[in-house]
Amino acid sequence: MNQRKDTYRAALQREPDVAAASRHTKVTQLHTRYVRVTIELDPALPRDLTRWVRPPVSALLRAAAAVLRP
Repeated sequence: MNQRKDTYRAALQREPDVAAASRHTKVTQLHTRYVRVTIELDPALPRDLTRWVRPPVSALLRAAAAVLRP
């Protein structure tokens, strides 16, 4: 158990990979007494979200326009 805990702590202290550092990611860190959270956002996320959300939203708008048309 202690070895696993030490390995986990060493992984937290380890420097990030060079490949991961070469990507331009937005990193947000939250440090409290009991919790340490690192959130990395890929810069392509807004483009991916737009690609997934655009078709359903446009279909909904077309359906609403057809229903409201006199």
